[in-house]
Amino acid sequence: MKGFAKLAGEAGSMGVVDTEKPEPGPDEALVEVSHAGLCGSDLGVYKFKDAFERMTFPRIVGHEYSGTVVEVGEDVTRFEAGDRVVEEIIRHCGECRHCLEGDTHICTDARITGIDHDGAYAPYITVPEKDLHRLRDDLTLREGAIVEPSAVAARAVTENSRVRSGSTVLVEGPGPIGILAAQIARSQGADVLVSGAGRDGEYRLPLAEELGFETINVAEDDIGAATEEWTDVGWDVVFDTTGHPSGIRTAAQQVKKGGQVVVVGLTDDADFSLTPLVRGEVDIQCSYTYRWGDFETAMDLIAEGVIDVDTFVDERFDLTEGTEAFEAAANAQTCKPLFDLDDLR
Repeated sequence: MKGFAKLAGEAGSMGVVDTEKPEPGPDEALVEVSHAGLCGSDLGVYKFKDAFERMTFPRIVGHEYSGTVVEVGEDVTRFEAGDRVVEEIIRHCGECRHCLEGDTHICTDARITGIDHDGAYAPYITVPEKDLHRLRDDLTLREGAIVEPSAVAARAVTENSRVRSGSTVLVEGPGPIGILAAQIARSQGADVLVSGAGRDGEYRLPLAEELGFETINVAEDDIGAATEEWTDVGWDVVFDTTGHPSGIRTAAQQVKKGGQVVVVGLTDDADFSLTPLVRGEVDIQCSYTYRWGDFETAMDLIAEGVIDVDTFVDERFDLTEGTEAFEAAANAQTCKPLFDLDDLR
């Protein structure tokens, strides 16, 4: 079968490869992949940031996906052929202290789909039973491919933030997680402004506006003036989803005293002053991926229409020419590319 893979430990170097159809182990299901999205982490693999040096090549990438079980191992009891599923892609060990305390998302020995083992940019993938969620009957497989990133945003907003009705919220970064977090925060009754910079003005900020949000391009307009106009004293909650050092610096400057900064984007070499945060008793909350229940919340949010999948996804690309989608994502010319795996079948 064909798959789309990272070919070498360098920037770029991705393409279609021939690979064997996997066989499920005793505790695994074989899943036929239906749709798969392109994530910021996948883009990090494409650029080959330092965090991905542990990869071996060629490696089938991709982890945001939905599919249908076609075969199960002899020890699998919760799933059978025909079940529609999504994967919780941080495959935890179940034995370290974090796992035993219920924090499986920060497992000491976690292995990540599409990085430590082959991922979902192929017609089939094998998955341990414990890492699968049954897709709700009222969601399509196309919608199911958005569950995993929606779970990231759901945890950030509903579990790790203080957003409530009437909160003023600044979402920094109109990428996939930012756009999802903005929709979820709005559903909680918050007043939301989405900020971007420079090239975000071409595709991503207009997308946020199409979804009903007011936006600001901080490369062109004064974020401080917008903060004063919206809040007088600063934002109740700022979500930094940028993955850029400027995000946390701006958040520290624009959050109100007694407010909260929720850091979701993965940022290296952030340099900012803690003094105003300490003096203002500002809470900094980091939010990483999700727990089991966040997947279920994400499915609820999609089913309820809180997350507008139709407007959010970009289906212009196919995996036979996958580098086109990666280049578009790298240049902010798309937000959430979604691939139909029939392209490789």
